[in-house]
Amino acid sequence: MVAGNHGRCVTRHSTHTCPVQFADFRETSLDTPRQLLSVYTQLSKLRLTILVMLSATSGVAMSPLPTTLPILLSTALGTALCSASANTFNQIQEVPYDAQMARTRQRPLVRRAISPLHATVFGVVTGIAGPALLWTMVNPVTAVLGVANIGLYAGLYTWLKRKSVLNTWVGAIVGGIPPLMGWTACGGKLLPTADHATQLFLPSFLSDAPLDPSMADNPLGAIALFMLLYSWQFPHFNSLSHLTRASYAQAGYKMLSVLSPKKNAVVSLRHTVLLLPLCSLLFPLSGLTTWGFAITSIVPNLVWIRTAFTFWRRCGEKQARITFQHSLWYLPMVLALMMLHKQGMDWTEWMKGG
Repeated sequence: MVAGNHGRCVTRHSTHTCPVQFADFRETSLDTPRQLLSVYTQLSKLRLTILVMLSATSGVAMSPLPTTLPILLSTALGTALCSASANTFNQIQEVPYDAQMARTRQRPLVRRAISPLHATVFGVVTGIAGPALLWTMVNPVTAVLGVANIGLYAGLYTWLKRKSVLNTWVGAIVGGIPPLMGWTACGGKLLPTADHATQLFLPSFLSDAPLDPSMADNPLGAIALFMLLYSWQFPHFNSLSHLTRASYAQAGYKMLSVLSPKKNAVVSLRHTVLLLPLCSLLFPLSGLTTWGFAITSIVPNLVWIRTAFTFWRRCGEKQARITFQHSLWYLPMVLALMMLHKQGMDWTEWMKGG
């Protein structure tokens, strides 16, 4: 990138970088509310925020504890606001690097559609409104998790991206927290207590004890939800980062796909394989689902494992793209199967209105 007229940075085929200058910043005129809303949704990374919000609501949906519509909506909105804040602060810090990557060059701060000060105000407002809504309408624990996720993503994760490949593991933790927020929104416990000890729901042929779905409110359920989203992040992101590794290298990001594409594929395969026992053992044992989920979840898991294995063996862009595409249908399918096999849920009676 080289400096053009009026201090702008113009992209050319060069590895030299030019930092973004804000001294002569002129914000593009935002004439209509629609234009402003469009910029805000881009700062929030709308698709990512929607995924985070759905992850949180999945924790609400899978909780064995009763909830109300206001709590569900407040959890969804509060989580979305926290995500918007985290994504905004992430982009504010990465403007010089986003300007060097083709896939991020059109972000609002890079193309000067909004000033850094305006973006900072938006990040602060959403970063306060989200936890405040969660604190007042849900509970303090969920609000604290929301604040923690803003700090982890906008702070540690963003800083580590240019320092260490461990940024991906921190990012996976960030992805695993939203379902915990849904879990705690219903009053679920994250740690064992005297009243909420860890319970194991064995298959009927191994135990004659009657099943009590209310016993599923134990920390093992929270761990299962966290681990599902945590492990899903790796084949999802590692395959995507393999496709964009040239851009990451140009911007100076320490991604495993850049430093060791083979290890990147190994980590992807490792967590894809881990998802099989998570679904077939941990979820039924936790009592979140019946043991029927252990059977029906085998098919999507084996399909994704086969794809991830091919990605590891050949380490090509075609295999990476297929692995990434599989991640897009895998998560909603598994979540749907979890709801279908939710412990204590009689869908026949529900459809009859009983």
